[in-house]
This record gives sequence, C-alpha cells and structure tokens, in this order.
Amino acid sequence: MSKKECVAMLLAGGQGSRLGVLTSKVAKPAVSFGGKYRIIDFVLSNCANSGINTVGVLTQYRPYLLHEYLGTGEAWNLDERDGGVAILPPFATQTGASWYAGTADAITQNLGYLESQDAEYVLILSGDQLYRMDYEDMLATHKANNADLTVAVMPVPWEDAPRFGIMNTREDGSIEEFVEKPAEPKSNLASMGIYIFNADVLINTLKEDDKDPNSTHDFGGDIIPKLLAEGKRLYTYQFKAYWRDVGTIASFHEANMELLGEKPAFDLFAQAAPIMSNTPTLPPAYIGPKGSVDDSLIDNGCAIMGSVEHSVISSDVYVGKNAIVKDSILFPGAVVEDGAVVINAIMAERSVVKAGAHYGSADEETVTLGDDAVVEKGE
Repeated sequence: MSKKECVAMLLAGGQGSRLGVLTSKVAKPAVSFGGKYRIIDFVLSNCANSGINTVGVLTQYRPYLLHEYLGTGEAWNLDERDGGVAILPPFATQTGASWYAGTADAITQNLGYLESQDAEYVLILSGDQLYRMDYEDMLATHKANNADLTVAVMPVPWEDAPRFGIMNTREDGSIEEFVEKPAEPKSNLASMGIYIFNADVLINTLKEDDKDPNSTHDFGGDIIPKLLAEGKRLYTYQFKAYWRDVGTIASFHEANMELLGEKPAFDLFAQAAPIMSNTPTLPPAYIGPKGSVDDSLIDNGCAIMGSVEHSVISSDVYVGKNAIVKDSILFPGAVVEDGAVVINAIMAERSVVKAGAHYGSADEETVTLGDDAVVEKGE
C-alpha cells in the first residue's frame, strides 16, 4: 500500500445516553438529523470534501444500523480502491476482549489498522458533531507550525467553559497549558475533540500510554497532558464557524430548528462543501389538496395532508388530514394521524400519534417519542 499523507480515525461508538429514547436502539452518530441525514453524515462529508479518502470508523454501541448505513462509503465518495471506509468494532484478542476504555484506547486497539496505512498524519474525529470544516486548512496549519499535535478549538461562552477541555495559548497559537473541565478556567478556548497528530508521535505515545496502569486512556485526560509534559510542539487551530455537539434533547432540537429560516445558522444548501448521505430512493414528497407547509424541511416519500409549520420532516412520514405539526422533528416513518396535534416534539422512527391525540406543548420542554412508540388519544 502506498504511503498516504493523512488518514482519519472517526470515533463513532458513543451511546449518547442524554438523548434518551432517541438512542435506545441506535448509536448517537446514527440518529436522524435534518430531515434526510444522520449525524455521522456531517463528518464523513467533511472528510470527502477535504480530500481525505481513508477513514477508519470505530464503532461500539448498537452498531448494526450504523454499519448497514455506512456500507462501502460510496454515498460519500469514500469507496476508492486505495482507501475508503473501514469499520473497526472492538474485537477479541489472545488476552481477551473488552469495550473501548476511552478515546485513546479506541485508537490503541486499532493500531494494526493505523500502522498498515503508513500515513504521515492522523486526523482524529468525533462522529457526533455538526459542523462544516476544511481539514486541509487545519493540516496546512499543522505543517506550517511544524507541530506534533494540533487541536481544533473554538471560543465558548465563559459559563460553559468548565464543561470542556480548555486551552491556554501563547500569541503564536502554541498550547501553554491544557486543563480538562477546569472549575475556574483561565481561557474560553475549548477543545472540539478534533486532532491532527504526526503519525509516529501518536503511535509511540499510545503504545506508552497502554502500559500505564494509572491512565484512563483518554486524549483529553492523558495524551495531551503527557505530550505537553514532554515538551512536544502542540498548537491550536481556531475554528470560527458553526459547530454543535447535540448531546441533549434541548441542543438536538435547537440544532434542527437552526436549519430553518431564510438565513439559517447552518446552511444545508451550500454547494461548495455539500453534506452527503446514504438515504433511500423514494418518490417526491406529496402535499395534499388541503395540506400546507411553512418554513419546514420535508424529505422524499412524505405525504402531508395536514399542516406542517417550522418543522423538520424526515423521509416516509405521514401527516393526516386536519393534523397539525409545529416546531417538531419527525424521524423516518413517523405517522401523525388525522386530527392529531404535535407541538415542540421529537418523534423517533415509525412512532405514531393516533387520530385526535395531542403530543407536546409550546409551553413545556421538548418531548420525545421513541422508535415504534404510540400515543393514544386521551394520553
């Protein structure tokens, strides 16, 4: 295999437990988003648009749907002969089998794959974030700084800084200090969990970390502090565009709503760096004679007989006659029967709100209905 400049290792095994019923049957990266996408589509599209054609996808929690969705990587133009998508689940060895113990351990368990790629640089990514980034630009910054590690960062509100790994930097962007979830942060530059390593530095450091009985085998908790202590060249790459980590129901709902409007916070229609997906082939959406749609995204295969307002509607959804859907997110195959009302809600795949039933309220927190769940009238 010829030597590659940069390969990506995509951490996609997260459970996303704070999303509740939305991740009861699928991993967080496989959750539907934005009508026709799944969360993992955004980072895979970033790879394709940045010219990175070799991506190892590390899966773990409820991986079946994600494996099926990824397929050969063709949907993202990642099915090249000398590259493509490789699915990397935990596996048994002569010493036993275990789940990935931390973000760094996930890469460590797949060093055989990484070393076989013989790349100069390794890009570490998370499969559950929403953003559009040119990794080529980040790599150029890494090279210009002659860095051993470059960490993508962005400023966050000061009140949110204690939830992140925080970088204190010098004027040239080099990292002076890193503190994981500081109680009293000195900076609001937060790590995005996106890293570019020199491959030899990453591989050697992970092998040393694997032998450390006191390590939690985490990039933020162990690897970055170790490299700083050793005097390695660590730099930041500051990102200033849209980025969301949709880890809660509230943030997930908000991020979907930010796709709407004449000037959305995140523009799905930008052609320079398109977001690609492996969605099924379905007929066009149908709006019935008394159906109405306002400020909404409607995917293929839908039949809208009632009213949809300021909502995100995935494929194969049915909204019945005289039904009302407002400020809501409907996953593939969801059904809102005749006369039902759905407001400020998230309906997971194939869930049903029966005729005449009401689900959700504008005056309360967003409610979620799990896969195949049913809301009867009177509940």
